[in-house]
Order: sequence, then C-alpha cells, then structure tokens
Amino acid sequence: MAPSHVLKCCQRVLAWVPVVFIALVVAWSYYAYVVELCACEFVYLVVFHLSFVIFVWSYWKTIFTSPASPSDEFCLSKSDKEQYEREERPESQQDILRRAAKDLPIYTTTASRAIRYCDRCQLIKPDRCHHCSACDLCILKMDHHCPWVNNCVGFSNYKFFLLFLLYSLLYCLFVAATVLQYFIKFWTNDLPDSHAKFHVLFLFFVAAMFFISILSLFSYHCWLVSKNRSTIEAFRAPTFRNGPDKNGFSLGCSKNLKEVFGDEKKYWFLPVFTSLGDGCNFPTRLVIMDPEQLTVSSQNEPAKRYLVSAIYLVFLCFYLYLISSFIWRIK
Repeated sequence: MAPSHVLKCCQRVLAWVPVVFIALVVAWSYYAYVVELCACEFVYLVVFHLSFVIFVWSYWKTIFTSPASPSDEFCLSKSDKEQYEREERPESQQDILRRAAKDLPIYTTTASRAIRYCDRCQLIKPDRCHHCSACDLCILKMDHHCPWVNNCVGFSNYKFFLLFLLYSLLYCLFVAATVLQYFIKFWTNDLPDSHAKFHVLFLFFVAAMFFISILSLFSYHCWLVSKNRSTIEAFRAPTFRNGPDKNGFSLGCSKNLKEVFGDEKKYWFLPVFTSLGDGCNFPTRLVIMDPEQLTVSSQNEPAKRYLVSAIYLVFLCFYLYLISSFIWRIK
C-alpha cells in the first residue's frame, strides 16, 4: 500500500474525531440528565426529549447531506477543454472561458475581472461557488468546511447547519436552566453527596460552556442570513461587473430569509430542505456604490465585529469566574 494512500486513510479517520467527540458529549448529557438528574421529573423529560430529538435530527442532516456541486452545463466541452489546455497565454484561455460562459447565469468574476474557473474540477464556477480543498470538490454557495460535522456547509445543508446551531443553543440553555437549581443547592451545601453529584455539576458547566460558544457563532450566522452573505463573502466581497459589492446578493431581510428557509414558514424550523433556487443561479442587486459610501461601509464592518467580540469576551470572563469559584468551593 502506497504511503500517500495510508496518509489519506488516516486523514479520513481523524476527520471524524470532532464528530465522535460531539456525539459522546451529547450521549453523556442524555445519560446525566435523564438517568442521574430527573428520572422522576415528567415535564422536564418531555421537553428534554423533544429538544434532544430535533437537535440530533438537525445535526444528522448537517453531517450526512452531501454538498451540492455544479451541474454539467458549467463543465467545458471536450473541444474547449483541449483548446484551453493547449493555450499557454492567460488572455487566450480567458477568451475560451468567456465564449463558454456567455450563456451561463454568471454575474461575478475574479478580482482581476476574469472568469472564475476551477482547474482542479475543470469547470466554470457558478456565482458563490468555491473549491473546498478538504472535500476536493467545487461546492455550491460554499460557506465553510466545518470540522465539527466533517462536511462542507453550503447550499444543500446551510439551513440544516443553522437549525443545528439554533437547537443546540436551546438544548444547552434548557439543560443549564433546569440544572441550575441543583447547582445552587451545591453552592449552598444543600446538595447531598451521591453518585449523581458529579454528573449534575459537570453537566451545568458543559451546557453553559457550549451555550456561550454557540451563541456567538449563531448570532454571526443570523447576521449573515439577514445580509444574504456566506462566511467567505463576509471576508472577501464578491466582484460584480461594477466592482466588489458585499451586498450584491442582498434582497432585503425578509427575502434573504426566504432564500435560505423557503416560502412556506411552516417548514422553517424543520430540518427538511426548503431553500429557494438550484444553487447555481441567484438573484442579485447590482449596486454601484460611490467611494464615500464604500468607505463608510468598510469602516462600519470592523466596528460591528469588535462589538460582537466584546460581548463574547464578557460572557467568557463571567464563565471563567464561575469555574474558578467552583474550584475554590471544592477545595
């Protein structure tokens, strides 16, 4: 067996480590909550199982929904491909790509105004499509490659990813809130020593830690959805014929939500695919921004990011204070 093949096998196995870690934490939280904490609390158990099922369902869909790739119409014909490979001058190669792309629904280009082409997949990239080095595929409306789901988050599973964040947030909040009374009893030395003591206390800290971590990520993605941007587009604005424009795909908050969640609101909070479009063609709002507007916009973006970071830092400091106090109480 070739060393490179062994290395790839090891990489595939290691890529599942974060997913297995999350699965083990979730399984342990189920045991700690259901068996050790509230075996007799019927209402808690009903709400817990509802949140647990919808959370696991969303997580499963995010992991096992295959990322969508461009259709065959974006691939070069055999003659164009041969001609493209023979040409050595970039200008001549771009002429071939322009002819091939003239009937395709493409509005974005590279920063140098060239046709976006993937040499690895040998296809013209649709708008918002990017090549993922981890998946070795061009992914439609790629947002990012997430190690916690061992999958690319893009057009086919972005809704599932958002619901996964939402329901994991609610799951952690519910667990932390219902365990809080036992944590207070421990704090006031009213909690009797038992086998469940460790699980109850550790469950509160794990739930609080994940809640704080996920809150910032979920808030950021809610903001991205309201602006109809991907994570990649938030850091590098797509280039249209009129130049770079971060809001080029924004249609207004209401329509932006429907782009991801669909027209029928009754399906918005279910992990079933309802996103609009085919992932290759997106409605655009081509706006020519004057230099003054562009400057103001670019100045406001860092300020918003700093504000979110400051809020997250406050939550983190409060959590560290709780942990240090907890350790001091044990001593």
